[in-house]
Amino acid sequence: MAQYTPMIQQYLAIKREYSDAFLFFRLGDFYELFFEDAIKASRELEITLTGREGGGEERIPMCGVPHHSAEAYIAQLLQKGYKVAICEQVEDPKEAKGVVRREVTRVITPGTMMEGKWLSEKENNYIAAIVATGQSGSIAACDLSTGEMHVTSLSGSLDAVVDEALQYRPKELVLSGVVPSILPAVNAPVNLLAQEQVDNGAAERQYGPAALELAAEQQLAVSALLTYIGTTQKRSLAHLRALRAYEARQFLQLDPFSRRNLELTETIRDKAKHGSLLWLLDRTETAMGGRLLRRWLERPLYTHSEIEYRLNAVEQLKADMLLRSDLRTLLDQVYDLERLIGRTAYGNANARDLVQLRHSLDAIPNVKAALHASGSAILSAIAEEMDECVDIKDLLERALVDDPPISVRDGGMLKTGYDDYLDKLHIASREGKHWIAQLEQSEREATGIRSLKVGFNKVFGYYLEVSRANLASVPLDRYERKQTLTNAERYITPELKEKEALILEAEEKMIELEYQLFTEIRTEVAKHVTRIQALAERVATIDVLQSFATVSDERGFTRPHIVTTGECVITDGRHPVVEAVLNSEKYVANDAHLDQQGRQILLITGPNMAGKSTYMRQIALMFVIAQVGCFVPASYAKLTLVDQIFTRIGAADDLVGGHSTFMVEMLETKNALQKATANSLILLDEIGRGTSTYDGMALAQAVIEYIHEEIGAKTLFSTHYHELTRLEEMLSRVVNVNARCEERGGKLLFLHRIEQGRADKSYGIHVAELAALPDKVIARARQILHELENEKPTAPATEQISFDSLWMAPQRVAERGLEQVLAAQSMPIATEQHPSKEQMVPATMQAALEPQLQVKEEPVVTADQLLAMELLQELRKVDANQLTPLAALMQVYDWQKRMKQ
Repeated sequence: MAQYTPMIQQYLAIKREYSDAFLFFRLGDFYELFFEDAIKASRELEITLTGREGGGEERIPMCGVPHHSAEAYIAQLLQKGYKVAICEQVEDPKEAKGVVRREVTRVITPGTMMEGKWLSEKENNYIAAIVATGQSGSIAACDLSTGEMHVTSLSGSLDAVVDEALQYRPKELVLSGVVPSILPAVNAPVNLLAQEQVDNGAAERQYGPAALELAAEQQLAVSALLTYIGTTQKRSLAHLRALRAYEARQFLQLDPFSRRNLELTETIRDKAKHGSLLWLLDRTETAMGGRLLRRWLERPLYTHSEIEYRLNAVEQLKADMLLRSDLRTLLDQVYDLERLIGRTAYGNANARDLVQLRHSLDAIPNVKAALHASGSAILSAIAEEMDECVDIKDLLERALVDDPPISVRDGGMLKTGYDDYLDKLHIASREGKHWIAQLEQSEREATGIRSLKVGFNKVFGYYLEVSRANLASVPLDRYERKQTLTNAERYITPELKEKEALILEAEEKMIELEYQLFTEIRTEVAKHVTRIQALAERVATIDVLQSFATVSDERGFTRPHIVTTGECVITDGRHPVVEAVLNSEKYVANDAHLDQQGRQILLITGPNMAGKSTYMRQIALMFVIAQVGCFVPASYAKLTLVDQIFTRIGAADDLVGGHSTFMVEMLETKNALQKATANSLILLDEIGRGTSTYDGMALAQAVIEYIHEEIGAKTLFSTHYHELTRLEEMLSRVVNVNARCEERGGKLLFLHRIEQGRADKSYGIHVAELAALPDKVIARARQILHELENEKPTAPATEQISFDSLWMAPQRVAERGLEQVLAAQSMPIATEQHPSKEQMVPATMQAALEPQLQVKEEPVVTADQLLAMELLQELRKVDANQLTPLAALMQVYDWQKRMKQ
């Protein structure tokens, strides 16, 4: 390193400490990047890559950005998952002996952003830490911009620990201890922290006795997170709120599959808010209200009393439209109190931030008055808890001008009368500038040069400028030439120089004093961070409740009756998002009745596009909406709280995890079967469609039986295996329902109505026709279907499936478990001795199956018939809603190729 210049050596020494971050190295008015950082940043930021001499054999790659516009470039890097280390000059270059001393003052990471312009207004920016040991772990999650800190523990499965952490949608993860195998699929930067790197006392120092009340593993998770944040932020974290320890069972649990399938906060297709449940329910007026709504949706309650509390408040707000209107108008005047006070306590709020804080506090008395006037005990109680922070508002009113500059280093922030000495400096500056303005007029008169003017720049200060045409009139006995231009000369006079010194001295002192006074104001406001954070919580709560009430009123939602009888009775239920998207089109409402006596499992049959999946999702959303404390989209709803919701809807593979569509389907099903309780809700859509007909049917039946006999959870199970509908006669709590449709004039009409009973057929060819498959394919499919219906061929000799073996297969699946069945998918089938029917099948079921069990010999199917069966089965699986034109074309090409062969 000796060959490099002292400045480059300084850069390299600092870069070694921050090798995982882009080093923004301050040089004058620019942040410069060198070597590999420069090459990479020029590509990521699309800025020019240059070079400079640095003492080495070759020019050093370099790029840079102006310090005043650096935030935009930093934001781009953060959005791509990078870290940025800010290295500032920490001494005055005029006083430096040698290289100016520089230090990294902060490392900005995706999970530690504070600046509002880098953050999504209505979304938290969490960083989470996982400390895992064995099969248990603790999670700490913090939003540095709002000061929140949550902590919990889970045991039994590291995957469950990771799932819980991912509910926060963290922008960054810190890991200590065992690294869960699921982490490679986590879509966030991961930082590994060895246990010896964790400052074990960090939690106690930050939170005092409250930290000692946590379990040891939870303390370690909080300490690990604080260690990382402290290392990167290099400043006090006084704005962090009190610890919030919780247990996962306090909330309705939704695994990652279910959160995605139900589109709670973003759509599956576009990963956008528009079209999600959050989009529908979000009528909040404040940023903190929007964030709280998202948190409530991601963690619905499983506590009856808290749900009823919210429902009572929503009911009272829904009944008073004028109150809601007033509240919405007032809340619209409130800025983001959480992040404003967070930046203030953090020490990087500017004067405009504090003016926004003042305007927000101005609206609070009127919000309180409106709530008190409602006559509601619940709303009045919330109002009572709102601190108007009059002392803070008065300070800001007295000190700050209404429209201050963005920079806190340029003056112009404080009102006249706030500080006497500052006022005197302002007067001196104004008088000096007035004298200079008069000087221009007096010198014009004295010299006769009418175009003479007084100017100022940072290099030469004040000057008198005379055009070349008037140089003969310049009084050289008084004027001293200072600068020569192409068309003019610039001069100074002793009097001008003297006044300039007085003016500049006054302005320098004025700006320095104003900055000092502003930081004192900011520090004073920061002392009240806890009060303002508490106020922000109350405002956010009212905002979410009025949002629920507004949506409930506008969309015709009704209050759900929360019971403990195990029932789910819904009249005229709707899928709220689909209904909203349809807009003017009439939505077909449907009833639902589930209980734990005779209607535990609804077995849903019917064609694709008839509304089965929508019906299933709307039932699940009914519980989610009710358990966040909002009214529900129905004319009547009686609901028993569910502890977990599991969904297996739609088809998707997992390329990252190396899993096929069928394997993903089985893993999601396994997750439900392992974790569900009698108080859970399970949605299973076409289980078994990813494998052969008989394997799929066997698995589907085995799953239904297992849920019925072993779990007891309320379940919606849709299928195209019409043979399964006989289970209604065999299992006491299975009920057939169907998505009704009608054939009219050879066309299929979807009624989107769910009715009792089984569907007579799947109408797969009709759906293929609606998907605009070639006429030739449709005609051939109808011909094949007609032949199959008339001939009723059996499986080939190699498979020889009878009704007897069809019944035995799910019994074996249930006994062996899904994992063994999955393993068997890639293994040869060995001959084995199976128990007799009498040992495996209950007597009542044997009686029902006796006619089928008499079948002994069946004809062998030809190759053409086999192909026809395969094509028909594939047609039945076509989901027109998911099929792109290109995918349809490729599928038809494949069918044609196989038919020619």
